[in-house]
Amino acid sequence: MNRNAIDRRRFLRASGIALALPALPSLGKAFSASAGSSASTLRLCYLYVPNGVNMEHWRPSGDEDALTLNRSTAALEPLRNDLRFISGLTHQHAFAGNDGGGDHARANASYLTGQRAYKTAGSDIRIGVSADQVVAQHYAETTRLKSLELSCDGVRKSGQCDSGYACAYQFNLAWADERTPVAPESNPRLVFERLFGNGTHGQRRENYQLRQASQRSMLDFLKDETKLVHRSLGREDQAKLDEYLSGVRDIESRIEKAERFGFPQDPDHPTPSGIPDSYREHIRLISDVLTLALETDSTRVATFMFAHDGSNRSFRDIEIGDGHHDLSHHQRNPDRLEKIARIDTFYCEQLAYFLQTLKDRKDASGQSLLDSTMVVYGSGISDGDRHNHDDLPVIVAGGKAAGLRGGVHQKLSDATPMANLHLELIRRMGVSIDQFGDSTAPLHLV
Repeated sequence: MNRNAIDRRRFLRASGIALALPALPSLGKAFSASAGSSASTLRLCYLYVPNGVNMEHWRPSGDEDALTLNRSTAALEPLRNDLRFISGLTHQHAFAGNDGGGDHARANASYLTGQRAYKTAGSDIRIGVSADQVVAQHYAETTRLKSLELSCDGVRKSGQCDSGYACAYQFNLAWADERTPVAPESNPRLVFERLFGNGTHGQRRENYQLRQASQRSMLDFLKDETKLVHRSLGREDQAKLDEYLSGVRDIESRIEKAERFGFPQDPDHPTPSGIPDSYREHIRLISDVLTLALETDSTRVATFMFAHDGSNRSFRDIEIGDGHHDLSHHQRNPDRLEKIARIDTFYCEQLAYFLQTLKDRKDASGQSLLDSTMVVYGSGISDGDRHNHDDLPVIVAGGKAAGLRGGVHQKLSDATPMANLHLELIRRMGVSIDQFGDSTAPLHLV
């Protein structure tokens, strides 16, 4: 971790002053309209499921333009014409190479970066910027939140998690740069309050105004006080104070950005109480908050990791007490393969819930939110028993406003880099780049 960042936090604590950023909620609809939020406004979401799938029951059949869903994906049938299944995508950098064990860490780490994770259990992590963050930087000044990172797992930022790989690789999909993961949030209440503020419907605007006034007052106080003491400090302390003031100025600019967007919307939606006991309800509650974030143009970029790769979660909702990771090492055992297929079905049911919710909502232009949102759903492993990272299970949903066509099973040549898909979607989001990760060309989405 950056030493200066640690010093700045120590100085903040030593000063006895706590600064809290305002919740950065949605763009108001009036602002969205004036800013050009129209049929051309596109959104991009990446959803991740762990440990691979039972491909026998997951892979669709039929000709490329005659998509026939399989048993595990049957819940998606009402949305069939909004779906594009893609076979043949590969993450070459997730294979072992000379690095030995650690396929689950590499699966997560390479999924959105198309890069090889430097094998370390220490702080010297290194990989590459993720596709979502390339787009997020492009829209950083357009929406209140440049991106939203979500999960149904806890977050582990330190220590070793998989065969000598740092936990940061396994518990994060988004990477702001080669050394900085963007940690997801798993508590739907905290996500909601970050977007729309705290309190009940009708109270959030008043609470937001109070926060803004309080923070403005605190910033003014800090600037006045530090001017008085700066001259009396030694050189080393002056340097620390200057670093701290740099952080204060950054906070001030972010407050000004929030004020520029006006007051947050106050959706007629209850604030979530926290993390539900049911995994199904947890996923759906996070999905609902994500839908609100997209609908209100709070952000146009999001990642949602249902669970990290290697997760050994059991599934009480469908009466499977075995751990998912344990089951994924099935050794062709019929009972284990059947349970994996049921887990795959469970996850596809949650995907169907999210996609249908998007389809039923309208964006500021009046079109279906699903039509203006490109949703990528998949895993960084195909068969959990083999730990293979080729022929990955991938679905691209929605995105008709971006020119995407559904009802398709696109079959690619073996070992097509998944970074080709990322590159194509990044470009469709309006970002002009020619290369991403280990891409060889933008993926032609016929």
